[in-house]
Amino acid sequence: MMRSLWTAASGMRANQLYVDNISNNLSNVNTNAFKKNKMEFQDLLYQNLHEPGSGIENGAKQPAGLQVGLGVRNVANQKIFNQGALTQTGNQLDIAITGKGFFQILLPSGEVAFTRDGAFKLAADGSLVTSNGYSLEPSITIPEGAREINIQKDGRVLVMLPGAADLEEIGQIELVKFVNESGLKAIGQNMYISTPASGEAEVGQPMVDVGDLNQYYIEASNVELVEEMVNMIVAQRAYEISSKAIQTSEDMLQVANGLRR
Repeated sequence: MMRSLWTAASGMRANQLYVDNISNNLSNVNTNAFKKNKMEFQDLLYQNLHEPGSGIENGAKQPAGLQVGLGVRNVANQKIFNQGALTQTGNQLDIAITGKGFFQILLPSGEVAFTRDGAFKLAADGSLVTSNGYSLEPSITIPEGAREINIQKDGRVLVMLPGAADLEEIGQIELVKFVNESGLKAIGQNMYISTPASGEAEVGQPMVDVGDLNQYYIEASNVELVEEMVNMIVAQRAYEISSKAIQTSEDMLQVANGLRR
C-alpha cells in the first residue's frame, strides 16, 4: 500500500480537528472572558532510505539523506490568555480583570476552580456568586439593605449601610496567578482547574502581585473573527489538498493494477 494514502489521511484528520478548534473559538466569540485556543501541529516519523553522510563509491559520502515523512498530528491547542476588550455594563456587580489573575470559585464538590468571568450575582444570603450559583472564594457577603457597593481596583469591597455616613469595608477580593496559565484545564462554564503543568495557584493582591479590578465592566472574549475566518480557509484548503493526494494515490494504484505482461 502506498505511503501517501496514510500520510494524506493523517493530514485530513489533523485539519478536521483544526476546524473543530476554530469552530469552538467562533462559537464563543460572545462568551465572557473566553480565551481562544491556538492549534499546534507536529510532523510524524520519517522513513530513512539513505542516511546523510553514508558512504557511496570511492570513499565519497552522501551529502544529503533521503527521508520520507509519514504525516502530521495535532500536538496541542494552547490557550492564549491575551487580554480581552473591556465592555462597560453599568452593573455594580460586574468586575473585569485587567492584567494577570483569576477569581477563585468554590465548586459544589469542594474543589476550587478559577475564572476571569466577573459577571457576579447576589445569592439569597447576599453572597457573591457566579451565573451558575457557585460562590466566590473567599466569600464576600453584601449586608442586607446596603445602598451602594463599591469595589476598588485593589479588591477592597466597600458598602454604604443604612444610616451610615461613610462607606464601610466588608471584605477583600483575592486574585490568583499561575506560573504557566496555558497548563490550566478548561472544565466549561468559563472555569479552569489547575494541573501539574500549570503549577499551584499563587494568591496575590490586586494592583500589587496581579492585575487590577474594574467595577462596572466585563472582559470580552479575545477571539478575533477575521483571524479565525482566515484560519478556517487555510484549514479547509489543507483538508482539500490532502484529499486530492489520496485521490492521486488511488489513481496511481489503478494504473499499476492495469499493467499487463
